[in-house]
Amino acid sequence: MKRRNFLQAGALCGGAAASTGSAHGAKSNPSGVTGYQYRLPGFKEGTRLLFIGDSITDMKWGRNEKDRNHYLGHSYVYLIASRLGVDMPQARLEFFNRGISGNKVSDLKARWQKDAIDMKPDLLSILIGVNDVSRGGTVKQWEADYRFILDASRKAKADLPLVLLDPFVLRSGRLKIPEAWEKWRTKVDKYGAIVAQLANDYDAIHVKTQEVFDAAAKAVNPEQWIWDGVHPLPQGHELIARDWLQAVSGRFSK
Repeated sequence: MKRRNFLQAGALCGGAAASTGSAHGAKSNPSGVTGYQYRLPGFKEGTRLLFIGDSITDMKWGRNEKDRNHYLGHSYVYLIASRLGVDMPQARLEFFNRGISGNKVSDLKARWQKDAIDMKPDLLSILIGVNDVSRGGTVKQWEADYRFILDASRKAKADLPLVLLDPFVLRSGRLKIPEAWEKWRTKVDKYGAIVAQLANDYDAIHVKTQEVFDAAAKAVNPEQWIWDGVHPLPQGHELIARDWLQAVSGRFSK
């Protein structure tokens, strides 16, 4: 079988698997995010895609970009890059990870010039918020800092496409404790509402990550996706990647 036919057959098989149950009768696609039937985004050749955030984005990306084995880490960023690299190789897309573990939105603000503006992205994707639950300031300041980085980005490039992902948590690990769960989920939901408003105000693509994880957790269980309430397992990163691809391809479809 020729390579092109093999890749097409693999994609079709993936789509079929997403829509049918397993041999044991389990629901095979609990999130409702298909991911394998997405429309290819109409990116121009050489488009630079920048992903920035905290540990969920970071996932040990290699600070030495000459080391092509590790430069993207092993988060949803890696999964998006690998998928688009196969499905649209002629576009020669460039992917950059600038997530840093432990970052809050104020940390992004402090390094925004170097790690965002100076990177000159053609598309900017942001996932931030979960560290602000326990170590951040007020919700009002969180929104102000977020608007600062978006304003700075649009000042540098007025038509820069923005992708804003909701912060998320699930009731697993340490967040099984009722008091902890109520505190974290309440604040994360407030941040999510702000992200929704920002997406509207800046005409950004809004990736409703919390909704995806809630659906997945309801269909199976929270521990299948996030082991400690905050950090996704590999399959959790795959959920993010599929949701991101659907949202972005919906805006930039060919």
